[in-house]
Amino acid sequence: MNYNKTIFSCFTGYIVQAIINNFIPLLFITLQGSYGIPLSRITLLITVNFGIQLAVDLLSAFFVDRIGYRASVVSAHACAAGGLILLPVLPEIMPPFAGILAAVALYAVGGGLIEVLISPIMESCPTDNKEKAMSMLHSFYCWGQVGVVLLSTLFFTIAGLENWKLLSVIWAVIPVVNGILFLRAPIAHLISEGESGMKFGELLRSGTFLLLLLMMMCAGASELAVSQWASFFAESGLRISKTAGDLAGPMAFAALMGASRWFYGKYGEHISLDRFMIISGLLCAASYLMISVVPVPSVNLAGCGLCGLSVGIMWPGTFSKAAASLKRGGTMMFSLLALAGDVGCSCGPSLVGAVSGGTGSMKKGILAAGVFPVLMVVGVILLKKKNTEK
Repeated sequence: MNYNKTIFSCFTGYIVQAIINNFIPLLFITLQGSYGIPLSRITLLITVNFGIQLAVDLLSAFFVDRIGYRASVVSAHACAAGGLILLPVLPEIMPPFAGILAAVALYAVGGGLIEVLISPIMESCPTDNKEKAMSMLHSFYCWGQVGVVLLSTLFFTIAGLENWKLLSVIWAVIPVVNGILFLRAPIAHLISEGESGMKFGELLRSGTFLLLLLMMMCAGASELAVSQWASFFAESGLRISKTAGDLAGPMAFAALMGASRWFYGKYGEHISLDRFMIISGLLCAASYLMISVVPVPSVNLAGCGLCGLSVGIMWPGTFSKAAASLKRGGTMMFSLLALAGDVGCSCGPSLVGAVSGGTGSMKKGILAAGVFPVLMVVGVILLKKKNTEK
């Protein structure tokens, strides 16, 4: 059976995830001006989006296997498309903020399901090298993030910000088409027939799984600790413009992270995943030092780029290590790993902000967050030792 359609749909699924997470932040100023919504309430949209995705990460572990992967992933795309289509509609027929919040909540359900489902669906495909395929898959989130920002900016330049509603509907076409593709694409069994996936309690009693949870949290924290503050750091620390800050910060970070994942996805059969993850973790720790310790702006900026390059393998690499270490992990395992990754995505930037305090400098906070890539390296070494002893 040919699984090329399934693999293509999985790649596109992560582009849908990138649209969900990166489109509405581009509209914050526009929504604030158009509907008179205070900035404090606008930022709540991000909290609601990721909060619902966290909840879906956890809850999906208990229902996805019952309704099946196909029904779940098609429903995920329907929610994503529905939220994007309703985003410009609901504020016109109900209180604006409530309408926007409802649309965000709907597509956040889709985003949470996509995050849980796409990796195990990809893992189940009979590919030659699972680690390569997983790394290539996750690179598409990065390309999606870059594409959403660049193409949306181009659209606004040509058509004007006032036509953002049209763009929201245009972006919805991607999850609609991909959902239809998933209706027909072959989906293999993640676990061999006759076997059952590991239960919640069984996973939590596994030392290997707990180590993987720690690694996943460190992957999310290592990635977001710098990327979420990259634009702010570039503007305030390097004294450059907002546009240049966005390009030198989040955009460059996403592009280099994607390049790292693409590189391993292309040449991974020649490279040990353990070695690649350890070197990446050490480079990530070095990048944190470049950002926080060296008093040279150009070196600080290079550190931001090196961080994006070095964290690329952490998230997909941990998924691959989990699939190889716990063959019966199943949906429950992938759901809880996604949850741990999202917890890390919240912890990393929060630690940076908390340690930095009111000083206006991110350097002290970023130095403290260097603990995450160090723990990632320790986790990879310990996991390799545990697997060797089996």
